[in-house]
Amino acid sequence: MEGEKGTLEAGTKEQPDMTGPLTAEQLAAIEDEEILNNMLDKAVDFEERKIIRAAMRELLKRKRERRDRERAARMENLRQQGGGGKTGNANGAQYNTHRMAQAKSFSPPTSTSSPKTVGSPAQSHVARVKVPGSSAVGGPNTKDVKQMLLDWCRVKTEPYEGVNIQNFSSSWADGLAFCALVHRFFPEGFEYCTLDPYDRRANFEKAFKTAETLADCPRLLDVDDLMRMREPDWKCVYTYLQEFYRCLVEKGLVKTKKKMP
Repeated sequence: MEGEKGTLEAGTKEQPDMTGPLTAEQLAAIEDEEILNNMLDKAVDFEERKIIRAAMRELLKRKRERRDRERAARMENLRQQGGGGKTGNANGAQYNTHRMAQAKSFSPPTSTSSPKTVGSPAQSHVARVKVPGSSAVGGPNTKDVKQMLLDWCRVKTEPYEGVNIQNFSSSWADGLAFCALVHRFFPEGFEYCTLDPYDRRANFEKAFKTAETLADCPRLLDVDDLMRMREPDWKCVYTYLQEFYRCLVEKGLVKTKKKMP
């Protein structure tokens, strides 16, 4: 058993034994995000990647709905025990209204808003893009590196609802993209399905704290500065993402052909 564990990457979980082509039914039985993440990273067939991404979205949706039901049940319990009354009813209505608005904001991006959809051949190509280690700002291939890093972020966060990365500024404004990217590599850090897209400060704090704790990524972005801006400065976001990528490379979580400087 020890020898078998030694063959697995550090911090990963063993995949279930699935012989033959993957099916949606097999993937639907998996309740661990980390296992699906590992399967997505190792899959090379486009159709396999497609159904794994769909399974990831469904799992996150199920977890969010399960948590909502539990919260609603607790609120109903309190109301029936005499702690509700008008206040309880008002709070319940406010909670339901907020969750409905949140669910709308978590709608998956449509093909009109994203040029590279799940079913496009371009997405299959992008999924294999690796950001080179020699991504120093100002180098001769800076423009290419920026696009490669953006594509990498988009692919890694694609299964996450509420995230549609198109640039290094407005796409990161509510903090969900940071959380999704960090959660993709460190799902044990927090539950993505519990995040509130309207609580920007909490999202920034959760993403940066988890990245600092688990990836040793320094906090190059200041939450107070981000809160003062409607959209973050793209150069600051780009610099932070470069640093996060370097930290992942150093931990062996991302494979690259060249050594980091």
